[in-house]
Amino acid sequence: MTARLASSVLVGALVRKAQSEGGFAAILAKGDPAAGAVLVVLLERGENPRILERNLDARGEYCWVVDAMPCEEVPRLIDRKKRYDPDLWVLELDIPSAERFAAEINSLD
Repeated sequence: MTARLASSVLVGALVRKAQSEGGFAAILAKGDPAAGAVLVVLLERGENPRILERNLDARGEYCWVVDAMPCEEVPRLIDRKKRYDPDLWVLELDIPSAERFAAEINSLD
């Protein structure tokens, strides 16, 4: 069994990474510190939200699922996910080069 990075550590790393690249980071909801699911709302200049969600794959390893959606749909998605999983972490990251950031995010886990 591979050791897994605690959710709170991953969230802290994402916040620091976004801030170090000149971006804004906000924790919208705190989940379970050890094993809570993580959902990231990734924006670039407040627009074009991408939802990145950390999931376990069939091999028991974490991977990130990326989805794009209109801004007005994001709050409803977060509410729906929080009802289903009260241990969910929700982060909002507004950074330059959001596409590159999304590509690099897998290396943090």
